[in-house]
Amino acid sequence: MIDSTILRAHQHSAGAKGGDRVTERIGRSKGGLTTTIHASCDALGKPTIWQELIGCSLLSLTPFRHCGGDKAYDAQVRVLDLLANAGIKIVIPLTSNRTEPREYDQELYKARHLIENFFAKLKQYRAIATRYDKRAANFLGAIYLAASVIWLN
Repeated sequence: MIDSTILRAHQHSAGAKGGDRVTERIGRSKGGLTTTIHASCDALGKPTIWQELIGCSLLSLTPFRHCGGDKAYDAQVRVLDLLANAGIKIVIPLTSNRTEPREYDQELYKARHLIENFFAKLKQYRAIATRYDKRAANFLGAIYLAASVIWLN
């Protein structure tokens, strides 16, 4: 399963004068400064791959036969074509505006709660839930550390 979550950035994580937020992976939205984490987990809910920004590497490194996600991952070029070319069965429901039908296994989709549970465990760590770290590399290191602890438990 793959999914993403949005985390609020602490007021001091962005720097005093505004700085270059693009390189530090902090974006401005209606809710304020936020950052996004994309992750993947196996059938037991253990984290396998996590990144701050989705890209080809997250999907191409997925070592599974099936890949499930929510409707946000129903993007033909960025997600579905990459999974199909890798021979991975797609378990992603259709968005409401999709014109061509596609079948997906609804029983496998029910296991999507595993990735949601992983993000709930990850957000138990306050430094991650509010992104205290100013630098993206330090924040990603904190995610690796917390995900390793979750993996070992």
